[in-house]
Amino acid sequence: MPSVIETENLTKIFPREVKAVDKISFEVEEGEIFGFLGPNGAGKTTTILMLTTLVKPTAGSAKICGYDVSREPNKVRNCIGYTPQDISVDEDLTGRENLRIHATLYHMPRDEADRRINEVLELVDLLADQHRLVDEYSGGMRKRLEIAEGLLHRPKLLFLDEPTLGLDLQTRTQIWRYVEKLNEEHNVTIFLTTHYMEEADLLCDRIAIIDY
Repeated sequence: MPSVIETENLTKIFPREVKAVDKISFEVEEGEIFGFLGPNGAGKTTTILMLTTLVKPTAGSAKICGYDVSREPNKVRNCIGYTPQDISVDEDLTGRENLRIHATLYHMPRDEADRRINEVLELVDLLADQHRLVDEYSGGMRKRLEIAEGLLHRPKLLFLDEPTLGLDLQTRTQIWRYVEKLNEEHNVTIFLTTHYMEEADLLCDRIAIIDY
């Protein structure tokens, strides 16, 4: 299987010589669910930020779908989706309005955007709630809307940074089903960080552990 993520000695050093990520190397194969585990502060989110082109590496290299994250960031962004740890959807807008803004950022034609918004809303079971304000959504609904945003432009690779953090067990189980469906039925490669060992055991084909 071809690799959708390739890193070699990937390093990030912040000011005052704070070494957040120190020479990590790994590969993620197309079509797998890859778990990235480690304690708080070990560098999981910083690694994701480098792989999603939001933070520039200090040293080493990383390729996503064959594109270099430093030299070809726009091509990388076109083939990835990203659901951050913290909820970022706008509470003052409806679910559909949030997705409409996201589609505009990707310069999607209106007709295509409308079709795709309907598809992702149905995928995450939010079609019936699309016209409600996000302020009225539960935590699980907001997280599902975040996942829908990450899928809107049909990415090959989806980054999920602790997608079930703070959710109750029933809602977590629901999110797990969506992740499995994305992977199995839509062939989306998943890069997942989590602190829940049962989550990693249930979902992941392989895991890597990053530590201090």
